[in-house]
Amino acid sequence: MPNLNVDRATLRELADEGNETALDKLADLADEAGDLEELNELLDEGCMRAGLLLTRRAVANGDLRELQRISDAGYDEAGNQLHRLLAVPADGHRD
Repeated sequence: MPNLNVDRATLRELADEGNETALDKLADLADEAGDLEELNELLDEGCMRAGLLLTRRAVANGDLRELQRISDAGYDEAGNQLHRLLAVPADGHRD
């Protein structure tokens, strides 16, 4: 199988035509580049892969507001992670 080096413009065209795999690939590229603005735009377009990647970052940073925003944008797992983090007592120990 040939090694394809697909450019962002082609991926964007495919994503605009409804190709979810291309949308996911754009999210992966944005994540690798640390481009949070693009990840947020992709989430707004309904890209659940972007939601996953943003949620991972927010959990790692303990960013509760960001998790709420991601959840509000439609990525339910962010809400689950927010609930999990809020359920931990302030001293960090569960009874």
